Amino acid sequence: MKKINISLVAITSALLVACGGGDKNDSNSGSEVKGGVYLGGIARVNEVENIKSLMPISINEINSYHVGSQVYEGLVKYNQNDLTLIPGIAKSWEVSDDQKNYTFHLRTNAKFHDDACFPEGKGRMANANDVKFCFDKLCSQDPNNNQYDVTFKDRVEGANECFEASKTGKNIGVKGVIVVNDSTIKINLVHPDASFMNILTMPGCYVYAKEAVAKYGNEMRLKTVGTGPFYIENLKEGDVIIMKKNPSYWGIDQFGNKLPYLDGIKWSFIRDKKTEILEFKRGNLDMVYRIPVEMFSELMGKLENAKKEENEFDIISSTALNTQFYGFNIQANPVFAKKEVRLAFNYAIDRHKITDYTIQGEGTSADYGMVPYTETFEKEGYPFKELKAYSYDPTKAQELLKQAGYPGGKGFPEITLEINSGGGDRNILVAEVIKSMLDQNLKVKVNINTVPFPEHIDNIQTGKSDFFRYGWTADYPDPESFLTLFLGKHVPASLQEKSYINFTRYKNPKFDSLFMAARVEGDKIKRYRLLAQAEQVLLDDAPMIPIFYDENFRLNHKYVRNLPENPMNFIDMTTTYFVPKKEVAKK
Repeated sequence: MKKINISLVAITSALLVACGGGDKNDSNSGSEVKGGVYLGGIARVNEVENIKSLMPISINEINSYHVGSQVYEGLVKYNQNDLTLIPGIAKSWEVSDDQKNYTFHLRTNAKFHDDACFPEGKGRMANANDVKFCFDKLCSQDPNNNQYDVTFKDRVEGANECFEASKTGKNIGVKGVIVVNDSTIKINLVHPDASFMNILTMPGCYVYAKEAVAKYGNEMRLKTVGTGPFYIENLKEGDVIIMKKNPSYWGIDQFGNKLPYLDGIKWSFIRDKKTEILEFKRGNLDMVYRIPVEMFSELMGKLENAKKEENEFDIISSTALNTQFYGFNIQANPVFAKKEVRLAFNYAIDRHKITDYTIQGEGTSADYGMVPYTETFEKEGYPFKELKAYSYDPTKAQELLKQAGYPGGKGFPEITLEINSGGGDRNILVAEVIKSMLDQNLKVKVNINTVPFPEHIDNIQTGKSDFFRYGWTADYPDPESFLTLFLGKHVPASLQEKSYINFTRYKNPKFDSLFMAARVEGDKIKRYRLLAQAEQVLLDDAPMIPIFYDENFRLNHKYVRNLPENPMNFIDMTTTYFVPKKEVAKK
């Protein structure tokens, strides 16, 4: 993680003149306690797209994940600094020698938020039966359950049987999830699984109260009852979410201070990135994620002089475990069922031009494939440099299109690329450049359709969009999290059913065999080589166009503490605090 001091005066001064200034919010001036941290303050954060659902088994996009991870917890979670696993509701655990049996010992003071679903509105302590209830629900058919496929399916004993039984209305429970007593639960796996502990951090494995499900049902899309450090006091969809600190939260820091430090969090939903930056400058937001393309070079161009200036805020950056790509639904459109067409599109794209000029360095070209290059993965044995991915080769692209039966683009139908709105102009800028490249190099005509993000996700999952933009952030720090998007087992039997994870509906038995072999391989180097072999099969078939690997950039006001950036953009504000502005210079 890199931290850079910089001034924003030059960039926003004209906007401030036009829109008027604004008083800085001094709500962060709390009281100092042991350890030199401060209590109080409301963190003001913005999301550029509306949340889709906060029901744990339905969370499948980054906006809902950011919000949901403040109110819900699972057995384990990530350390925000380095993405190592740390205790959540489980205070400790053991794993059997054969790596198939896990025993978790739960906290006895993890309490559900006060809510009307409980007698007299008072929350109760969570226990092993609650974990069992949530895991059984995770393995039950539900039109909104998009987490089962990437969590317990094919992993936990009885998960598949539980899911199949639920289709007929039976609730047989997951055989491999066993309640020993109120504070102990066991999970038995079908086979050893190197990723299982990471799986338990995912939203589908969050713990919530069965009373809330009984009372609210489908309303849990927006109604939350968890054990996390914050609870939602007020929610106006698409406008604002107000969170308050959970006074009964179990967390205590090393100095004996109760967590969380903040009084609450306010989430706004400003769609326009320039307006968002302006609100940050005016002191109405404490942090901003991602710098707009149109401001990126101007901001980063200030770095050489940053140390000489009076710095107003910090830029925190890290390599992101995120790949921006275009997908082909190879079942929905017979044109995209032809491998040569998909390969032709890949060779017709100049990724370096896109990263250097279109997004102006806000990412690196996807030269290796779907798994984003990181030094960590490479050092751990992922053989990036052995992969044969796509270079920019218009001549080869034209030959491939000819082999597909469309010489010089003749007879190729007009197609529509669907992208989502939100987050500034980056999506449309990239789409326009790729549209131009496909026209220039292949004589293929592309129309661009821009829709809101929730609609975009639904269109992709239901097969209504056959050529689409998507960005995938790792669910856990492992190459497997990217390649699971193409596992054939995730594809439903018919095009009419939702495909929650394999959006391209790609199937290849060789890919599946290598992927599943990697899942049970305990040696990490061997495992990574198997995954790389699977990725090469994927690259040879090209059900997607990897475009660039993202970079995380966040603007923080200088009083923000304990909110590190990480490659997964995982946010946990449990230990975030604000230094009073008068103390900033002293810290």
